[in-house]
Amino acid sequence: MKLNYQWPLPSQSRPIAIIGSGGIVKDAHLPAYQKAEFEVLGVFDINPEQSAKIANSWSLKAFESLDSLISSAQSQNAVFDLALPPSAVADVLEQLPEQSTVLIQKPMGSDLEEAKLIKAICERKKLTAAVNFQLRFSPMMLALKDAMSKGHLERILDLEVHLNLETPWELFPFLKKMERVEIAVHSIHYLDLIRSFLGTPKSVWAQTLAHPSTPDFAQTRTSAILNYGPEIRCVLSINHNYTKGPKLQSAQIRFDCQQGAAVVKLGLLLDYPRGEPDEVWICPSGKEQWESVEFEGGWFPEAFIGTMSNLQRFALSEDHQLHTSVEDAFETMRLVEACYKSSNSGGTEL
Repeated sequence: MKLNYQWPLPSQSRPIAIIGSGGIVKDAHLPAYQKAEFEVLGVFDINPEQSAKIANSWSLKAFESLDSLISSAQSQNAVFDLALPPSAVADVLEQLPEQSTVLIQKPMGSDLEEAKLIKAICERKKLTAAVNFQLRFSPMMLALKDAMSKGHLERILDLEVHLNLETPWELFPFLKKMERVEIAVHSIHYLDLIRSFLGTPKSVWAQTLAHPSTPDFAQTRTSAILNYGPEIRCVLSINHNYTKGPKLQSAQIRFDCQQGAAVVKLGLLLDYPRGEPDEVWICPSGKEQWESVEFEGGWFPEAFIGTMSNLQRFALSEDHQLHTSVEDAFETMRLVEACYKSSNSGGTEL
């Protein structure tokens, strides 16, 4: 089955000024921008050795100060790409010029209070700002949206995210310092994706917890049920500590619709960071046979092209909706906060 799996590029792309130079910039942002042929103005990081290293690897300019990057970006009408820890976002936003165009790395702050602050800053400074919830823009999810628009899938009744795999947490030592880990930095992708299909749920039950094999990380497993009323079942079952080998591990999102069904394989998460190919299978409305969807690329880096393209096209009035605007992303942060509140409450006692 052939479906559209690419977000259109802006007719006139603007240069990109990157603030931050961590692993996500090296592994996703820069490969995506290179593939899309977006110009990168340069990069700044509070650690000059780190920014110099990534600049040398990609033949970019490493700015010596944030002020110098902002000045250069202003003169060239650049888009700011904030690849920063969530706690650093608000301070940098305050230093950007009014009416700037900004892409903010997820999550939108460390918690809901920081999200409120970020939203307020963007509104006060009249920023055209989006949050990089890029799973929505992955080729596999764009293909699913296209399948729905063509009537192959109609009316989601059952949506399930199921992960049972081993994640190499040692690759993320910065997470050891965080009180909120699994939902805040990982399952937030699925919560945001679910919202893009079903909207914000009425309520949520959740439990997120640690595992004895990874005691340095606050949480590595999550269960959640999202309440969308009496007809839709929506659940997440997330286990990053499965160590029984690759044979029966899984990373799937399943959509069972009133008409048709779909299964997505999140290949990136299997044998991370090398990963396996993503897959999309659809049983179209009115049929009983599964068909493989043809597409190119994966979550990394192609989805990062989509978020930047939507932002730039929206600024050009070529897209009528900024899909991961700070206003929409704030709703995802509200859902994340509700999950933690539910987990802390301990459920209904017997």
